[in-house]
Amino acid sequence: MKVIALYNIKGGVGKTAAAVNLAYLCAGSGRPTLLWDLDPQGAASYCLRVDAKVKGGRKALLSGKHPLTRAIVPSAFAGLDVLPADFSYRNMDLALSDEKRPERRFRKLLEPLERDYDTIFLDCPPGLTLSSESMFGAADLLLVPVIPATLSLRTLALIDDFLKREELTTLRLRAFYSMVDRRKALHRQLTDVRTDGPFLFTTVPYASDVEQMAERRAPVAEYAPRSPAARAFGQLWSELAEVL
Repeated sequence: MKVIALYNIKGGVGKTAAAVNLAYLCAGSGRPTLLWDLDPQGAASYCLRVDAKVKGGRKALLSGKHPLTRAIVPSAFAGLDVLPADFSYRNMDLALSDEKRPERRFRKLLEPLERDYDTIFLDCPPGLTLSSESMFGAADLLLVPVIPATLSLRTLALIDDFLKREELTTLRLRAFYSMVDRRKALHRQLTDVRTDGPFLFTTVPYASDVEQMAERRAPVAEYAPRSPAARAFGQLWSELAEVL
């Protein structure tokens, strides 16, 4: 079982769009897939036509009184299950602060799912908190969407520095450029001239097809399979599969 965390300190960088589309493509490749929507806003759950509500909320999940399997529901798309968001996740740090080893809690919760899923995607909320650290501890790969802009690149450097400082050496970091608008000179400059590093080759364009996900409540490939955005997510998944 591989666990991929979609994460950025900043919001509004295309994280949830990537999580939904990559999980959909992963399931479509024949791998039993789970997406855990950890963002209390519940956008990923909504796009996959799942109610953002968990019986007992975060307390039930973290306490172990209700195993994760009881909260998992099938999405509207074959092979893809969802562990929905819940508004109580906004207070996740409060519960984790009482744990002896909070950075290990999420991994422990996910371990029983190994027999059921090949790949698990975590749609992580923005910010750098105790919850984030626990998500990092659960993941094999941290995938960071980055807008081609100076401040967004600075954020990626902060994440990289944090992982090194906390000695999270087993967690692989990969990034990709998201919401790319090639009409902008800086976007073209940053995406065309790249050196070796954490970045994958694929870039995801800024596109109205991606913005329609909430209206359509579906991944892009479901309603616009020939669009540049759908092709980009497909290429991104192919790269990611090779990394895994």
